[in-house]
Amino acid sequence: MDLGIAGRNALVCAASKGLGLGSALALAKEGVSVTITARGADTLAAAAERIRREAPGAQVKTVAGDITTEQGRADALGAARELGGGFVDILVNNAGGPPPGGFRDWDRDAWIKAVDGNMLTPIMLIKAVIDDMIARKFGRVVNITSSAVKAPIAILGLSNGARSGLTGFIAGLARDPSVARNNVTINNLLPGRILTDRLRNNFAGKGPGVDVDAELQRNAATVIPAGRLGSPEEFGEVCAFLCSERAAYMTGQNVLMDGGLYPGTY
Repeated sequence: MDLGIAGRNALVCAASKGLGLGSALALAKEGVSVTITARGADTLAAAAERIRREAPGAQVKTVAGDITTEQGRADALGAARELGGGFVDILVNNAGGPPPGGFRDWDRDAWIKAVDGNMLTPIMLIKAVIDDMIARKFGRVVNITSSAVKAPIAILGLSNGARSGLTGFIAGLARDPSVARNNVTINNLLPGRILTDRLRNNFAGKGPGVDVDAELQRNAATVIPAGRLGSPEEFGEVCAFLCSERAAYMTGQNVLMDGGLYPGTY
């Protein structure tokens, strides 16, 4: 299927590995120019090399920085606009989730940090690009959130709260006529158990001496209806579809990608 986005320009956040890298790679394979940002310059450079290797001819720019800061956002947006002739057609919001734990241990600073990274930063990036998208009558925003938005996970309370706040905001903005009627879509992509460093770290946190690989495989086989963990690459392909011309009639949706783990009907 031709997704119809060759020649478009994307900014993908937290794209040095995991879900962000999978999304940037899938977009690059569709002919999209990608600016990728993350904190670590070395892992970011390695990610760019992988994209160039697997998507020959792809235009890739890297920006090392903290996307949760004003300067980090300005640098990333500036680089993306430079690559795209002044405009960002596609924005993929992504950020490392807050640490697991118990709510009795989280002080106000922990909550502010979680909300800043997983709610306010995506909103600020959307605010920076959406009016240009509306004026040009094309825009795609995908927010990588979490399946915990649908089925909260007790030890991920910081993530449950912050990402649910973003979800509520997007539900209103995506349906605003000034947005939806101008071919600008905003959707949330909710990963379940995808094989990323964060998932491994969450399982490692279950206690000392945990065989993480064995625990992951056992969990996948016994808990996930699909019988396996997801891959960042297949996650990225769904992200690319949501960014495509083919998905122009989808907006304001929370798209679960969890191998059937969420048990609800709605």
